[in-house]
Amino acid sequence: MKKNKISKNWVNKQRRDIYVRQSKVDGYRARSAYKLIEIDEKFKVFKGGLSIIDIGAAPGSWSQYAFKAAKSGKLISIDLKKMEPIGKSIQIQGDFTDVKTQDEIKKNLNEKVDVVMSDMAVDTTGIKNIDSIQTGELCIEAMKFAKDLMKDNGYFISKIFMGGTFNEIVAEGKKYFKEVKVFKPKSSRKDSKESFIICRKVR
Repeated sequence: MKKNKISKNWVNKQRRDIYVRQSKVDGYRARSAYKLIEIDEKFKVFKGGLSIIDIGAAPGSWSQYAFKAAKSGKLISIDLKKMEPIGKSIQIQGDFTDVKTQDEIKKNLNEKVDVVMSDMAVDTTGIKNIDSIQTGELCIEAMKFAKDLMKDNGYFISKIFMGGTFNEIVAEGKKYFKEVKVFKPKSSRKDSKESFIICRKVR
């Protein structure tokens, strides 16, 4: 009974959610596209001709927006799940934390990239601090991977959860980048602990 009630609540919440409705109108695969759109509006990340890596990409709404915004640029999308193709982008199915997957990403690059973005999060346990710590570890791993592959004035964007590892992630960001900002988009649900770290200019 309880599970049924939870899924009913979820369905009602989705129905009331303007971003879910808007994503259907705009043709995005998920409401999360609007988080990236807000990040782009605030930080002016995307323009034509950029090369972009999207980690934890499925179902692909960030990749959809980035591909459109980068016009004739290059996009590599990585996820554990198989994803519907997006234009001429390169898709890699695999675990980003696996060295083999990271090597495969590098094989597809012939120069440094402009943007590395990650919407990766662990499957939530419901215990906020554990979720925050585990997702924080993914963010740090993506950040360490990104800093060696990025152009000097490139952008690193990642989901983080407010909680145990927040200060550690910001400190780590400042070690690798000259500019570090934290931003919570309006399209992020109010009851969600998520924010996004936006880093720029590799040290």
